[in-house]
Amino acid sequence: MKTILLTGFEPFGGESINPSWELARALDGELIAGARVVAERLPCVFGEANTAMKLALRGHQPVLVLALGQAGGRAELSLERVAINVIDARIADNAGRQPIDEPVLPGAPAAYFSTLPIKAMVAGLREAGVPAGISQSAGTFVCNEVFFGLQHQLQGSAVRSGFMHIPWLPEQAVNFPAQASMALATMVQGARLALHLALLTGADLRQTGGSIS
Repeated sequence: MKTILLTGFEPFGGESINPSWELARALDGELIAGARVVAERLPCVFGEANTAMKLALRGHQPVLVLALGQAGGRAELSLERVAINVIDARIADNAGRQPIDEPVLPGAPAAYFSTLPIKAMVAGLREAGVPAGISQSAGTFVCNEVFFGLQHQLQGSAVRSGFMHIPWLPEQAVNFPAQASMALATMVQGARLALHLALLTGADLRQTGGSIS
């Protein structure tokens, strides 16, 4: 059976929960368009996260990969367009490391683009009533490192892959007044549809879209 690899991160930055992993494991084992979802949790540690992703790719041989990450303060499911070859950590990772102005992979290209049909995915999500948008920046923390490493590993292959940032859960946002959040049930609905669209959509839509968050 075909496999979809869906990854999330362990909690970081003093949080006790990470919505990306809660979402990934909520979909673990589901069948979507004839493919089974396999969820893997990645460490929020530079280097180790990419190693875990490599092992997951090798072990599951997926036909589609969607990596998830937390973006506190965002109000929608954010399909990332581009990963850049730089680490500039605003805070330390879970191992206490805080690299600044370092490449993700020395000698690799400056950037990689998502190979997902991100505009069609956003259009489908919005039509279904799920807040969604295209983001032009995945940041420079571990999320971007994983996104870049993923695209590097799969360059030239037929496997579609990319990254989606998701908002805080309501129980997290309660500690940040006036900040956006999204219920897990809505995220599950959105991610399920996003994966379905990623598998079955042919050419992406040609329309403008995207913002720098």
